[in-house]
Amino acid sequence: MKGVVISMIVVLAMIQFMVKPGQAISCGQVDASLAPCVPYLTGGGNPAPACCDGVKNIKGMAATTADRRAACNCVKDAANRYSNLKDDAAQALPAKCGVQMNIPISKSTNCDVIN
Repeated sequence: MKGVVISMIVVLAMIQFMVKPGQAISCGQVDASLAPCVPYLTGGGNPAPACCDGVKNIKGMAATTADRRAACNCVKDAANRYSNLKDDAAQALPAKCGVQMNIPISKSTNCDVIN
């Protein structure tokens, strides 16, 4: 099972590098960036450095309002796939990584109001 998860992460990371500049942010990019955060988001503690790198990556990719809204919807979809996601850990993730971000990590965010 671990091998399958690692393979999926590698594939998602490869997809991230295949997207041409100027294209909208994709859920594959967001999922690949947040994959290292799953242990923190479901178990608490402190996020791994790779997780914080992913959060910073998302912030860098989400340069426009449309990108931030797309990333928000991807994050929301990803959050809803994990029934054991700790909402308080998710909301604290950007701050724990030292990143100020306008994209909340939550199952219930209204992404249409993101600027």
